[in-house]
Amino acid sequence: MLTHGQVWGALDRLAAQYGLSASGLAKRAGLDATSFNRSKRITPDGRPRWPSTESVAKVLAATGASVEDFTALLDGPAGSRTLPRTLGFSEEPAPPPARAIPHIGLAQAGKGGFFDDAGFPAGSGWDEILFPAVEDEHAYALEISGDSMQPLYRDGDIVIVSPAASVRRGDRVIVKTRDGQVLAKELVRRTARTVELRSLNPEHEDVQFPLSDVVFIARIVWATQ
Repeated sequence: MLTHGQVWGALDRLAAQYGLSASGLAKRAGLDATSFNRSKRITPDGRPRWPSTESVAKVLAATGASVEDFTALLDGPAGSRTLPRTLGFSEEPAPPPARAIPHIGLAQAGKGGFFDDAGFPAGSGWDEILFPAVEDEHAYALEISGDSMQPLYRDGDIVIVSPAASVRRGDRVIVKTRDGQVLAKELVRRTARTVELRSLNPEHEDVQFPLSDVVFIARIVWATQ
């Protein structure tokens, strides 16, 4: 018998095969971008919410994967199998096998215990998301909340963060402050005393923090398209 976790896991693995987040897969299938978000997989009263047959069918049509391909993903990654590509692409080898990286919501990440002093993911409260190989072994995924970085990042989009990557002016970054805020912004300037950050949405003000109030700054290296 299929389990709730198997079906959602297969959708996550299929997304990873195409270098997409769950939100990106939903958008490619013509669904609402939040349809496959982890927050939508459990109802408000705690019951499992299953993806509909129609939504799975739309995903298969959009990616060109067959029912057999999807079934093979129910119990784990498909390795280096070849999946058919649509949307103007000819058949080609699948991307390198995905690996699981830590994943958490941006708002939840502000709570204590999810990062060590160097800004690396820590503790046991993380979920996991499958993602094609990324060089930084400490990379992690954050699910965007809010609209301060629209139109680049929208609520529910996934960003991959590399705490080991060098950070320069103009980079999109994740910043954690000592009062528990975790922000997705653009780095304007970092001096010996302050950090200036820009919100892409003009309805949100830019912010500035004393450098002493900043726990870490880490570069965003990939985001849902």
